[in-house]
Amino acid sequence: MGKGWIAGLAVAALLAGCGGDRPRERPRGSAPVTLPSAPSSETRQCFADLSGQEVRFSPLPDRDYGGGCTVRGAVQLIDFGVPTSNLTAMACPLSRTFVAWVRHGVVPAASEILGSPVVKVESFGTYACRGIVGGGAASAGRLSEHATANAVDIAAFVLADGRRISIERDWRNADPAVRRFLATIHASACKRFGTVLGPDYNAAHYNHLHLDMGRGPFCR
Repeated sequence: MGKGWIAGLAVAALLAGCGGDRPRERPRGSAPVTLPSAPSSETRQCFADLSGQEVRFSPLPDRDYGGGCTVRGAVQLIDFGVPTSNLTAMACPLSRTFVAWVRHGVVPAASEILGSPVVKVESFGTYACRGIVGGGAASAGRLSEHATANAVDIAAFVLADGRRISIERDWRNADPAVRRFLATIHASACKRFGTVLGPDYNAAHYNHLHLDMGRGPFCR
């Protein structure tokens, strides 16, 4: 055999071996796999911040759900003073910012503008392994921040006097106080989160405020 032919076989074998060792990406919807990773220093600091703010929470294991959907450094909020529905995994920095927004933005605004404190926040959820909804061609194929537990969608606020202020029904309410309350908490969110999207952004957000800690700032 010629030396060139033998060398070619060696290169082919090497390439085949490299390809065989390369892990395949797990498809979206795969069974979750727990990742053997320890919290980063930033995550540990976030845990300490929540504890220092008297927030009850449970750290969650890092998990890979396939298709690029991962949950890392996340928590499950248990109690921070204002009951909130449908909160599942939240990246710790998102949960820290969310708690601060509700406590220092939403609650005071309701009391001052509407004359009644917020006793419950209603959300459409946090983690969801999916792409961006309603983003058009520019967002085609891109994963939503929800796919990394880095976003929360807020639907409504329940007041102590029984009123329920919803994004869908009240964004353009005839009552100027209600509109002012929603505009105020929207502006407060824009100072805290990376991206804030509401009914003025597009039709996909007609019934909620999307809040995330991704790239920004972007506020609509």
